[in-house]
Amino acid sequence: MFTRLEPPLPLHVLGKGDGLAIGMIDYGAEHNLIWVTAIDETGEIWCAPNPKVRLQKNWTMGRRENPLVAAAKAAARPGSEIEPCSDCAELMRMGENA
Repeated sequence: MFTRLEPPLPLHVLGKGDGLAIGMIDYGAEHNLIWVTAIDETGEIWCAPNPKVRLQKNWTMGRRENPLVAAAKAAARPGSEIEPCSDCAELMRMGENA
């Protein structure tokens, strides 16, 4: 089943970046939800499985940035010498295996 999201949801796709989810595909109980997401930086449309998707931070709702997302963004910055903390590094490894 395909569900159009109105309004779109601001998400972060691990390994791809921030974007807006414009739809969701549900293949049923034996499958992950698939988030159809337009990536802000590249304009690409990706169908991301649920374990690779995180909500973006939302100041109004009091939701801070996910540590996994923060570590991925820090590592992706050009010339970044920041090493993720051990907890964040572990979360990144877990996200890669999902």
